Amino acid sequence: MHIGCASPKKGYRVQVIRVLSKGSRFLRRQKHDWKVTVARSSLSKFFYQMVFPYQSVYTVALGASGTQLGIVNSVGMGIAGPLSLLSGWLIDRIGAKTIYLIGISLLVISYLTYGIAQNWVIIIIAMIAYQVGDATSIHSCSTICGNSLANEDRATGMAFCETLAAGLLGMAGPMLGAVLVTSFGGVSVSGIRPLFFISLAGTIVTFLLVLTQLSNHRWGELHESKPRFIDDLSQVFKQGRNLKRWIVINSMASLPFGMVLPFSQVFAYEVKGADQYILGAMITGMALTSLVLGIPMGRLADKVGRKKVLYLTIILVWASNLLLIWAPAPGFLVMAGILQGFFFIGGPCRGAISVELVPAEQMGRWLGILRFFRMILTAGVAFLAGAIWDKIGPQYVFLTAISLDLFITIPLLIGMPETRWRTTTNS
Repeated sequence: MHIGCASPKKGYRVQVIRVLSKGSRFLRRQKHDWKVTVARSSLSKFFYQMVFPYQSVYTVALGASGTQLGIVNSVGMGIAGPLSLLSGWLIDRIGAKTIYLIGISLLVISYLTYGIAQNWVIIIIAMIAYQVGDATSIHSCSTICGNSLANEDRATGMAFCETLAAGLLGMAGPMLGAVLVTSFGGVSVSGIRPLFFISLAGTIVTFLLVLTQLSNHRWGELHESKPRFIDDLSQVFKQGRNLKRWIVINSMASLPFGMVLPFSQVFAYEVKGADQYILGAMITGMALTSLVLGIPMGRLADKVGRKKVLYLTIILVWASNLLLIWAPAPGFLVMAGILQGFFFIGGPCRGAISVELVPAEQMGRWLGILRFFRMILTAGVAFLAGAIWDKIGPQYVFLTAISLDLFITIPLLIGMPETRWRTTTNS
């Protein structure tokens, strides 16, 4: 008998209780609007993750080539980019709630259009509605989230949202999607189409959640001044020289949205022979990464700084691309999906840096400017990726994404100052 020594099992229980207690205190001190955005984002992610493994496959099944798939994504992002400037300006003037609801309404239109589409050309309309709606709703969500969280909680809070949305519910979505696709006839137009109608119903639920539960809080006094669109946007850049550098870094860091994510499932299906279960498992694996590591990595970013965590996530996303190309068996495709999840873990770190560079009253405009440049760049590389897919070879899409990161993103990130310990929001 060992007197005075706690058993390992008891020590484990104590650690679990401490972690749960800290988590409970963290949630209790956060604002109601932040909790509403977490709930809405999580539900939205669940329904999107259900259709995401089959979205590009569905477009190709309706007759699109690789280049045409690139055009579908490029057009949607290209239109969403300029509108981000307007939505950011309006958020600062009239508050986030109205813009949030407009964005969710466009997502409803998108899923409906996907569901009734009879050829790939109609998907262009669906993608425009999705990209504009997603950009607008995320823009509103990010403004609320960034202004609701304190500096010492920001990366953790954003990672919590990412863990719940892209992690827990992000795992459940593709699993349910795979079961439904199988029950509706497999990976085909008729097997995939019902998923969009289910996502349509779920998105209507999120609209009602925001409508009834979110306040229309405003930050700053911009809404009381005379509207001057260009002057209001240019005012943001008076905050410091690092804003322009961060625009380039943030835009380049979003390359996977245009070059990797729209093509990885098609690559796995057409080149590697993956079935609906492997396609779903890849997205589930991606979500598992966020679920297991999202909050710990966010907490780490709050403790050691944002940049160190970003370096790690970027390298692991490169590994995902290389593994996808090389994968000799389905299990390696799932592992590639798991590593791809680090792209989403890096998102809260990038988001924390973004909101720590400007004052709260300029947050909507600043995030709109960031999203404008990000979407314009992503639209361009989406078109480029489609051309590379058809003219050079599918694997070169992923190799190009790595090369652009290596020679542009990393050198610029090295020169970017750390924002975690800033005592003021001015650069």
